[in-house]
Amino acid sequence: MFNRRLVAAALAPLVLLACGPQKPAEQKVLRFSILSTESSANQSEKWQPFLDDMAKETGLKVEPFYASNYTSLIEAMRFKQSDAGWFSNQSGMEAVRRGGGEVFAKSTHPGGKEGYNALIITKRGSGVTLDKLLACGKRYSFGMGDAKSTSGTLAPLTYLFGPRDIDPQACFSNLRSAKHEANLLSVANGLLDAATYNTNDVERMQRRHDPKADAVLEQIEVLWTSPKLPEDPIVWRKDLDPEIKAKLKSFLLGYGVGDDADAERERKILTDLNFGVFQAAGDDHLIPVREMEAAANLLEAQRKGDAAAAEAARKAMSELSARRGGAL
Repeated sequence: MFNRRLVAAALAPLVLLACGPQKPAEQKVLRFSILSTESSANQSEKWQPFLDDMAKETGLKVEPFYASNYTSLIEAMRFKQSDAGWFSNQSGMEAVRRGGGEVFAKSTHPGGKEGYNALIITKRGSGVTLDKLLACGKRYSFGMGDAKSTSGTLAPLTYLFGPRDIDPQACFSNLRSAKHEANLLSVANGLLDAATYNTNDVERMQRRHDPKADAVLEQIEVLWTSPKLPEDPIVWRKDLDPEIKAKLKSFLLGYGVGDDADAERERKILTDLNFGVFQAAGDDHLIPVREMEAAANLLEAQRKGDAAAAEAARKAMSELSARRGGAL
């Protein structure tokens, strides 16, 4: 039976002799960006096994690019300091708009459920309630997420503050923007009265099986839970080398898939990152987030009495509704 692999193996030495000494091909580099949602030590420890597998399976030299905020991730992609990475939905939307990015995959939840929720938390026993918080009067301090965070900023603006015509800047005595972990610790330690958080990060904390992390979670209670939000996109540069694209996509979509010991080990690594297996996706993954953004823009325009901006937001909402299910 004809076996191409055996023939290729047999001919390889002859080809090398005919061509003379061969210069080793330069290893291609993939710079993979990751948002530092917690301390850099914890982040690196959990991501490194995944990155090591990526390098091994793709044959690429994988260089992680950790950033403490979404804007840094977007700008890194825009200026080709990163090639691909894990984004939130809102920051992924900006990476597509102005960073030359393109959605090619999406994360899933380890338990198989669809989506996650934004939260507003307070210190257990503080006496702060949602009604008291929304009464404003600059009585309470409040922490929001990065300006490009879906759960930390866009979701509460769209589903909670906007419909009630509440401007957080005017509502709270002190409004600050920080990473999710920083907001959680500030609330637990009584430095903030309330802050945004999300169910995915709660589960990441719980999976540490760390008594200190468990003690922090025991100190908080949830005041508000958003509607379901779509899981996070994985974005690469549109102009990325097609060979690197093919290798990265093959790796991600095959990672943790199967019933053998390797797949089980890979799923454990993904679970530690609070991911299930990755699924193929396109820019249409961002349609629900763009609809949220348009709704928030409409509420803001109505609050300011800006008829032109309100009409633009309505038009965007109508166009997105018509294109739901198709590529943007």
